[in-house]
Amino acid sequence: MEKCSQNRQIIVPDTSAVIDGILTGRIRDEGLLDVDIYVPEAVMAELEAQANRGLEIGYKGLEEVQELQKFAESGDIGLFFTGIRPNSDQVKLAKGGEIDALIRETAVGLNAKFVTGDRVQSLVAKAKGLDVDFVKPPMEEFGPLLVDEFFTPDTMSVHLKHKVSPMAKRGSIGNVQYMKIREEPCTYQELKMISRELLDRARSDQESFTEMSFSGATVLQIRNMRIAISTPPFSDDVEITIVRPIASVSLEEYRLSDVLKERIRSQRGILIAGPPGAGKSTFAAGVAIYLKDKGFVVKTMESPRDLQVPGEITQYAPLDGSLENTADVLLLVRPDYTIYDEVRKTKDFETFADMRLAGVGMLGVVHANRAVDAIQRLIGRVELGVIPQVVDTVIFIDKGEIAKVQILEFTVKVPAGMMEQDLARPVILVSDLETGKSEFEIYTYGEQVVVMPLGGEQQRSPSWKLAEGEVEDYISNYANGPIEVEMVSDNRAFVRVRDKDLPRVIGKGGKTIDEIERSLGIHIDVRKFEDGEERKVRDKKEHHPIIERSRKHVILNVPEAASKDVEVYAGEGFMFSATVGRHGDIKVRADSEIAHDIMYALQEGEVLWVKEI
Repeated sequence: MEKCSQNRQIIVPDTSAVIDGILTGRIRDEGLLDVDIYVPEAVMAELEAQANRGLEIGYKGLEEVQELQKFAESGDIGLFFTGIRPNSDQVKLAKGGEIDALIRETAVGLNAKFVTGDRVQSLVAKAKGLDVDFVKPPMEEFGPLLVDEFFTPDTMSVHLKHKVSPMAKRGSIGNVQYMKIREEPCTYQELKMISRELLDRARSDQESFTEMSFSGATVLQIRNMRIAISTPPFSDDVEITIVRPIASVSLEEYRLSDVLKERIRSQRGILIAGPPGAGKSTFAAGVAIYLKDKGFVVKTMESPRDLQVPGEITQYAPLDGSLENTADVLLLVRPDYTIYDEVRKTKDFETFADMRLAGVGMLGVVHANRAVDAIQRLIGRVELGVIPQVVDTVIFIDKGEIAKVQILEFTVKVPAGMMEQDLARPVILVSDLETGKSEFEIYTYGEQVVVMPLGGEQQRSPSWKLAEGEVEDYISNYANGPIEVEMVSDNRAFVRVRDKDLPRVIGKGGKTIDEIERSLGIHIDVRKFEDGEERKVRDKKEHHPIIERSRKHVILNVPEAASKDVEVYAGEGFMFSATVGRHGDIKVRADSEIAHDIMYALQEGEVLWVKEI
């Protein structure tokens, strides 16, 4: 190594300057020549420690020093290694500034220009009286990355592995295909160049960052791309996975019902469940934007932070490696709603529950193959009795669509299948939001927690049929059109009426339906018929009789309406009202005027039909 010249400038870089390639960049781009660069042994020790832990930045820093060696060998610069090598305790205390202090001492001893890309390091060095060259991160627009060539507009993720052809997931959320995108396998040198470039971009781009870094694994967030880089010994070979969103969907595109929108707005505990790649995070981002537009203060808790939300929604990462600490800060920030992406471990569920019970509206993203599976993941992690207070709505997403919405309610009852009244206990009812049907019951039996599926019709109480008739009678006083009533539990009914009958049934401010509920002693959920449903109800209650004639009677046989009150029509014209016999017959005396009208209508080709009333 050549001797230091007395007339040449002396430069001492810190670790950040070496890793960021500040000096090699200036030598190439700005002609920084005829200088003596002294690399402190403390810098080399820190880079070596990082590389030994499998951190990519350690390898990158060592490669930068090798580049400086090449410039020194060609005579462009002088390169020296100096200073005290830190001991193992000082390396462990690097975050506390021990290594930085040794590096600054080297610069002081040589009366050198101190080059750093670390703002704190530059401030301390200036305070110590050093000649500091603080290199701020570049603000210019960045060019394309090497991995960009693997992406098309419909590419969700790219998977690169040493000695394996590049693969990608392409298509829409509902139709994703995993395909080969190049025949030639990835080489080690290619993956090394890609990983170095990604690390550089994460460090230099203010809109990108290193999410986490472990021995053999690094996770980066570069703009809207999430990158996972794994190396041996963590993985069997070098692998790079790049994931990016291909859809930013407005909540309106999901065609949510008004009932579900109201539940979302009312600061509840909601889980968004679904299998991997189903579009859960896309839906969660849509909900976040919807709530923000409705005037709510919305924050997110993410690791990594990859939800595509506008700048008004702050995205929080784990504080000191823990989302529990993040939650403590968020409770001081006082958001109306927090999006928790994603809830997996026991600590996540406990943190979710703590924030929800503190009064914050919570929306968590969780992996599950069925909606009820998301609820089961709470069991054992959250006390059974408070589950409906923590989570009262589960939205199941499949292939980018809302496949099911379940709601949770807490009650005391005899579980389905048990007969004795003294077996009554607290039960969590899991019901379908749209139909109101109870689908599962969750309760304790001995020391076990039972999640009991309800089988539908076989679980219906015999008294429900009578109750349905009574509810229909009450509602018919306010609705002129068809009415469909279905009891879904002992104290709850689901009612559909025509759109124009809905205001009369509900009443101003809900006054009418409240009076009906008080009179009947049950809760009634009233909604309008969807397209085609009104016709189906009409068809159920409209029958075409078989007409017979005996010597004494004209008989209309309507077994579907046995023992029911009906009206008989010929075409569109009303003829008479009657009560159908228990065998399904309406008997009219043959010599009566009504019998003559029936026979005349048949001769004229009119269609006779019967409507239940």
